[in-house]
Amino acid sequence: MPEQLTEEQVRRVAKLARLTLTDDEVRDCAGKLSDIVEYVSKLSELHVEGVEPMAHAMDVTNVLREDTSADGMPVDDVLANAPQASPPFFKVIKVLGDASGA
Repeated sequence: MPEQLTEEQVRRVAKLARLTLTDDEVRDCAGKLSDIVEYVSKLSELHVEGVEPMAHAMDVTNVLREDTSADGMPVDDVLANAPQASPPFFKVIKVLGDASGA
């Protein structure tokens, strides 16, 4: 069984992750992180020689439809529910530029 992580090690990891932890959180995380390290260390006991690396446990492939173009909706239908429109465009509040509106 791997050793328990020290509070100093937890503080170092927290600093690297840019986390601010209280003393209680450091003590709590020390135990939890030690459990995680112990679990991961068990993986090193597995015999994986000759096992092909994989990205997914199941043989999955994407099933995609044919990429075809189609006619869009008529402009009048698209703009029908717009609060403000100036066909063929939507009218929106200016968000870029100076405050004078120029």
